[in-house]
Amino acid sequence: MTKTKIPQPTQPDILRRRFLQALPVALLSPQVLAQGSDNTIAVRKLHSFGLRVSDLERSVAFYQDLFGAPIQARSGDTVCLRIGSGPHFFSLTPTRGTETPGYTHVGLSVADFNLTEVQNQLADWGITPIDYSDRLSRLDLAMHSWVQTRGETRELYFADIEGLVYQLVPQNHCGGGGALGTVCENVEVSTTAGMFELVDLSHFTNFMANGSRANNFYRSVFGLNYQAYQGPTSPIVGVGDGIQFMMYIGGVQEGTPDNAALVHHTCFSVNDFFVDDIRRQLTDYGLTATDDGNASLPLTHWVSMRMPNRGGAQGGTPELYFADPDGIRIQLQDPDYCGGGGYLGDACPPLPENA
Repeated sequence: MTKTKIPQPTQPDILRRRFLQALPVALLSPQVLAQGSDNTIAVRKLHSFGLRVSDLERSVAFYQDLFGAPIQARSGDTVCLRIGSGPHFFSLTPTRGTETPGYTHVGLSVADFNLTEVQNQLADWGITPIDYSDRLSRLDLAMHSWVQTRGETRELYFADIEGLVYQLVPQNHCGGGGALGTVCENVEVSTTAGMFELVDLSHFTNFMANGSRANNFYRSVFGLNYQAYQGPTSPIVGVGDGIQFMMYIGGVQEGTPDNAALVHHTCFSVNDFFVDDIRRQLTDYGLTATDDGNASLPLTHWVSMRMPNRGGAQGGTPELYFADPDGIRIQLQDPDYCGGGGYLGDACPPLPENA
């Protein structure tokens, strides 16, 4: 009898298998993820994000006053404001019921996006499809993907181990219509020029129960590398262009977290980043200058100086923040800010591979 030859697994197959077999352990240890899979998801850019706000009209007016951002698309009661030249954007949606204002998700663009293929890739990494329900908590959604529909538009989301929600989109996604949300034909120009010129998204800083686990997870699934360090135990994960990044701050809590992770703040890059001028304009607009942004009182602004012990410049790298009408934190930085050293935070020399 002829014996059937059993194909030998490839190294990427072994890596994925080890990850899946260790998935329960992934909730216990941050050291289980390895890079090198040929099935990494080709993330290209930080693309968008969503906010829940208590007063939609007030928030649209606030952000247009600051940035002169046109309304790129509308969908139901959601308004999408363009970032720079687009199609990057951020969306504003009214809170419902007992919801509190804050970030809803982070959007990442994927090269050659095919929804089914990307969802299958997520499944290879242990993120399995689920039928979405808004009754599910973010921890209920952890390690699952789902598709939400807006008319004919289908949009792909997933939640990581700690319930942090991401949307994966085509590079020309604009929050509009069409099969993949790439049609935005009725852009509404802002009635105000805005005080600051938005260029792009810079980064997202996320608060986790286990920061190392998150770093390892995203470096593996998206094939990313560290871009800089903001302290010996605080790496930042670059998103491909040497400028944008994601930061995961947290302890070493093992097992299932008690609470879902959260986006602490996002950062826009703006032209003419002169700290004193920006703060003066914010004050003139009606925001209150404060030295302590921990409370993030609505309509305040402050500067945190990142010192050399956190990868900043001698004398400090200024990092400028404001809180919107709901107390949601936003950071503003120079377009060359990469989270590194120097006065502008623009010094990110190459790191040893996998450092």
